[in-house]
Amino acid sequence: MIKQKKMVLPLRITATLLLGAMVPSCHHTQENIEPKMSYALQDQYLLDLPSPFPPLTQEEKEQSWAKEYLIGMGFAHQLDLYQAITAFKRASFLLPKISRERRLELQYEILLCYYLGRKYSDVIDTFEKTDLRFTDPSFPAFHDLLVILYDSYCQEKNSAKAEQMLSYIHQYYPQTAEKLKLSSSLQTANWPEIKTFGKQPQYAYVQDLVQSYHHEKKSVSKAKSLNAMLPGAGYLYLGQKQSALTAFILNGLFIGASYYFFHHHNIPAGAIFTSFEAGWYFGGIYGAGEEAKFYNERVYERYATPMMNQRGLFPGLMIQYAF
Repeated sequence: MIKQKKMVLPLRITATLLLGAMVPSCHHTQENIEPKMSYALQDQYLLDLPSPFPPLTQEEKEQSWAKEYLIGMGFAHQLDLYQAITAFKRASFLLPKISRERRLELQYEILLCYYLGRKYSDVIDTFEKTDLRFTDPSFPAFHDLLVILYDSYCQEKNSAKAEQMLSYIHQYYPQTAEKLKLSSSLQTANWPEIKTFGKQPQYAYVQDLVQSYHHEKKSVSKAKSLNAMLPGAGYLYLGQKQSALTAFILNGLFIGASYYFFHHHNIPAGAIFTSFEAGWYFGGIYGAGEEAKFYNERVYERYATPMMNQRGLFPGLMIQYAF
C-alpha cells in the first residue's frame, strides 16, 4: 500500500504535464502578428512638393496678415512646425473676413503642420472646428485633405470616421482609395486581404512579400509544441540558445526537487515545488509562442517597411502638395 501511495502523485504530475504538452498540438493556433510599421518624410521630399495654392499678389503682400503668412511659410520650409503654426494663426486673425480662399488656405496649412508633426488629434480638431469641413473638390488641396483625415482618424482609432473618409476618397479618387486599402492591409498584416491584392498583376511585389515572409517565419504552434515536449526546445528552435539552456536547467531542477520530496514522503514540499514547476513549464510554452510571434513580426517588418516606403504606400507618402 505504501508503494502505491508513493506512486500516485508522481503519476498525476506526469499526466498533467503530458496533457499540457498535447495542448499546442491538438489545437490549431491562428498565427496572427501585430507589426509596428513606420515611415519618415524626408525634408527634401517635402521641399520638392509644390504648393496647391496661388502665390500672394502684390496687393496682398502689402497687407498686415501677409507678413505673418510669409513668416509662417519660412518656418514651414524649415519644418519648424510649431513656429509655423503660430505664424499662420496670427495671419488668420489679421485676415479680412472677405478673403475666404486665403482663410481656407491658412486653416489647411495649420492642419498640415499638425499632421507632419504627427499631432493627429489636433489635425481632427482643426478640421472639425474650421471651414475646412465645408470644402469640396474645388478646394486645391482636397485630395490631400481627405488622405490626411483618413490617416488621422485611423491613428486615433476612430474607425467609423476613417471609413467615412475612405468612402469619400473612393468617390473622388478611386486609385488613391485602393492604395489606402492596400496600405491598411499591409500595416495590420491582414493576410486574406494581402493575398487578394497579391493575385493582381499590378501588385506582384505584394506576392513577393508574402513568399519571402512565409519562407523565413517561424511556426508559433511548433515553438510551443517543442517547448511542451522538452522545456527549452521551443527557444532553441527560435535560435535563442541562452533562453533554451535556462529553461531546460530550471525545469530540470524543479522536476528533480519535486521528485526528491515526494520520494522522501515530504508531500507538502513536493506539492509546492510541483506548483512552481507547473508555472515554469506552462509559462515556457506560452513564452515560446510569444517569442515566435515577436520573431515573425520583426521578419515581416524587415520586408514590408522598405517595400511600403519605396512604393509610397504609407498615407503620408500619398500627399501631393506641401508648402
